[in-house]
Amino acid sequence: MGVQKYFTEADQLKITNAIRVAETNTSGEIRVHIENRCAGDVLDRAAYIFEKLEMHKTELRNGVLFYLAVEDRKFAILGDAGINQKVPGDFWESTKDIVIGKLKEGKYADGLAGGIVKAGEQLKSHFPYQSDDVNELSDDISFGK
Repeated sequence: MGVQKYFTEADQLKITNAIRVAETNTSGEIRVHIENRCAGDVLDRAAYIFEKLEMHKTELRNGVLFYLAVEDRKFAILGDAGINQKVPGDFWESTKDIVIGKLKEGKYADGLAGGIVKAGEQLKSHFPYQSDDVNELSDDISFGK
């Protein structure tokens, strides 16, 4: 069963619904990747997953990855070049603080969903939804080992 044991079906639905809601107002793309372990630096691992999920291939370079290694208690948010040029300098740190607060309480789904909503608000202001918008990346949670 792996890392999914930490997330009930309701938890997974809460996270994917937060992604869908956030993306209805923006052309930006949000993905969540969850695994048990993260050997080494969490940002390096998040960057590897970002590329593996082909998040750098969005047209406007506005993908955002929420990365969580549950057992190692490591978390990172990684935004692509397009969104990083637009958001305030402390945006990812303040969003990360919201998520980590809930993670420390063991409320993984609540933390991730809250961070996703906040990221969606920034994406909406900088990359508003277009009538011809295409969902470029899956909304499903990506699970590792």
